[in-house]
Amino acid sequence: MKSDVEEEALRIFEETKALLKGHFILRSGRRSEYFFQCAQVCQYLDKVERLITLLRGKAQSLACDVVVAPAMGALVIGQEMARQLGARYVFLDKENDKLALRRGFSLSPNERVLIVEDVVTRGGRVKEAIDIVNGTGSDLVAVTVLVDRSEGKIDFEAPLISLIEMNFPTYDPLDLPPHLEGIPPIKPGS
Repeated sequence: MKSDVEEEALRIFEETKALLKGHFILRSGRRSEYFFQCAQVCQYLDKVERLITLLRGKAQSLACDVVVAPAMGALVIGQEMARQLGARYVFLDKENDKLALRRGFSLSPNERVLIVEDVVTRGGRVKEAIDIVNGTGSDLVAVTVLVDRSEGKIDFEAPLISLIEMNFPTYDPLDLPPHLEGIPPIKPGS
């Protein structure tokens, strides 16, 4: 059973078409009845503000000096988190398909850092961000995400605080459940 906070977050995701229901071809080639595209909600800054307010409610005891967001998906939500916390905001850029601290941004030793991400599944980008933060001598206080799709399979060696957990079954295209067989599949992209 979902909490009131989780129900509200789901409503926001559905209203903004960040959470879609149908027959989707995933990047892996597998099929799903649901597709989540967090970028859709970022078009509506009032919705982003509300989602971050809800997430902060789950992370009330966190104190940080700097919010760090990996590009590209977390830019808007990271900025909103920093605004609400009154913290400095830094984003990580891709350079040769790896995250990097660029554009003159820096982190100082002992600064308390909160990493903000939109969605985690395997946690690769967050792990890259953690390596960057650790390399500066800063103190990672936690990782916060809007949606945790990891099924509890990742450990960031820091608290992971999510607004909501979403785990949808995926299917081999040659072994679809009957309710998906009659729906033409679409490939929405990520």
